[in-house]
Amino acid sequence: MGSGGQQMESGEPGSGRDTGVYSWEEVQKHCNRSDRWLVINRKVYNVTQWCKRHPGGSLIISHYAGEDATEVFSAFHPDQKFVQKFLKPLLIGELAATESSQDHNKNAAIIQDFDILREQAEKEGLFQAKPLFFCLHLGHILLLEALAWLIVWFWGTSWTLTLLCSVLLATAQSQAGWLQHDFGHLSVFKKSRWNHLIHKFVIGHLKGASANWWNHRHFQHHAKPNVFLKDPDIYMLDIFVLGETQPVEYGVKKIKHMPYNHQHQYFFLVAPPLLIPVFYNFNIMKTMITRRDWVDLSWAMTYYVRYFYCYVPLYGLFGSLALMTFVRFLESHWFVWVTQMSHLPKDIDHEKRQDWLTMQLQATCNIEQSTFNDWFSGHLNFQIEHHLFPRMPRHNYEAVAPQVRALCEKHGIPYEVKTLWRGMVDVVRSLKKSGDLWLDAYHHK
Repeated sequence: MGSGGQQMESGEPGSGRDTGVYSWEEVQKHCNRSDRWLVINRKVYNVTQWCKRHPGGSLIISHYAGEDATEVFSAFHPDQKFVQKFLKPLLIGELAATESSQDHNKNAAIIQDFDILREQAEKEGLFQAKPLFFCLHLGHILLLEALAWLIVWFWGTSWTLTLLCSVLLATAQSQAGWLQHDFGHLSVFKKSRWNHLIHKFVIGHLKGASANWWNHRHFQHHAKPNVFLKDPDIYMLDIFVLGETQPVEYGVKKIKHMPYNHQHQYFFLVAPPLLIPVFYNFNIMKTMITRRDWVDLSWAMTYYVRYFYCYVPLYGLFGSLALMTFVRFLESHWFVWVTQMSHLPKDIDHEKRQDWLTMQLQATCNIEQSTFNDWFSGHLNFQIEHHLFPRMPRHNYEAVAPQVRALCEKHGIPYEVKTLWRGMVDVVRSLKKSGDLWLDAYHHK
């Protein structure tokens, strides 16, 4: 259906909808499940039906319903001319000339300066990947996998060698996790389809997981980091309360699913050991089956076939399952600490509708640069730069970081850098602070 048809269908006689010119007040009304509009470069689009077809999932568009989505659109789409052919049929009009280009609490000066910075980074070639970097990274993952198997095949399956094998496999799994992250963000190849294909190989064949599950979950996190009901990474199933707002809300309502004042202690027993081997494994399999994602399920099965073919002859079926679970257990600790130290101690709250730079800086912090930290975290020690430029190849974060820091200083936005140890300690401190806020509200408010 063309844009004119959409206007007539949703329009009312005598309203601004008939003219195809809209105010922000009108746009902001269309933000529910059955009626979603958004604005990109002052053009108004009705994405109600398109949501279901969106490759990144319907929720990420829903999170921007009734808002200006220009910045997030620019951040996620490498070929905007290609995307225009999908947007054109959804166009229903534009903002009135008297309306500003920004909505809500978004700062026009910050948006303009950040656009200039992104254009400058493009001109400097900072969005161009170095193929050798990613080839070597893949190579060292495959080498670790091979060494892990060769050690126990050649020297035997003693407890000591099995532990060494587990550490090597967990390291390979963690590094494969960072590598699939690169392809998932379309930051390696110029053509998106090559990124998608290799993404399925790395996350599917090397890790036994689902590319679509990761995409739909992770892009929501980037679009609205640390925003309740929009960032799935802070959906804690009521096991934890986070930030400064949620604990007080739970306390006032007398919600006590867990002894939250002790969450900084039971965190060690729940999150690092169980996230990947229990929650993620179950959630990934459930998602692939319920959504009938047979392509991703087939890729994941190749991992399990290869793994059991290699290890059942050495450990038997039960021993192989135990080894896999222990490897996932080790990997889960690695993953949780690296990902949470840059987000959990930061601002976690309800939707504030801020500009891209302000929103990302309030939700992220960096860990000091070093060769080890870069490798250990998959360059996610540059979490700020990664969130601002999710399509940028990770080996270029260090180059753009000084320019980001200067822009933050110009606009008075805190740019936080921590040591690796401080980042981990702050995870526990933030959980304790939130737990104390809950306890106080629970008893006194």
